[in-house]
Amino acid sequence: MTDAPKPGERTARPTQAPPPETGQANEGLETATFGGGCFWCTEAVFQQLKGVQRVVSGYSGGHMKNPTYRDICAGDTGHAEVIQVEFNPKLISFAELLDVFWKTHDATTLNRQGNDEGTQYRSVIYHHNDEQRRVAEHIKRKLDESGGLGRPIVTEIAPFSQFYPAEDYHQNYFADNPQRPYCAAIIQPKVDKVRTVFQNKLK
Repeated sequence: MTDAPKPGERTARPTQAPPPETGQANEGLETATFGGGCFWCTEAVFQQLKGVQRVVSGYSGGHMKNPTYRDICAGDTGHAEVIQVEFNPKLISFAELLDVFWKTHDATTLNRQGNDEGTQYRSVIYHHNDEQRRVAEHIKRKLDESGGLGRPIVTEIAPFSQFYPAEDYHQNYFADNPQRPYCAAIIQPKVDKVRTVFQNKLK
């Protein structure tokens, strides 16, 4: 993530966790929070999926209130770059989202995705309720037992606490900047993979 524009940064604002027993965002929708490296990549991947109503890039899992992108890049806040996904479980299940999640980033490298290195790029699932935790742990265990990813999975599975939306220029980044070098070289292949592997899940 080296070619981002650098406009005046605004302070990210927190959103509180949905009720832990439901994980619901809007009526009929549920919320999932994933970190799979650069949030430009994960946002572009999940925006394509049928049943996904909204994807917001941001920061979660750290100790600093109201972090900025500059704070995150310093690597001292404890946050991961994540996306929050509002989805309709009648159209796409949490398990199906996890299938896409684990097949579109390297969940076997600790605190690194390609050339992006640091704890902010860790592979992580922040579960919003016990059912999400159970499903995530079950699928992770099955993938490890089958050797489906080739090496042990290092994805962290932890309770969701708080989410800070990233600065405006990070939102919808790939769609707005497809010709930027990072987008063309790193994000486009992920998008193409989703369109090939998950054709039946596309909008």
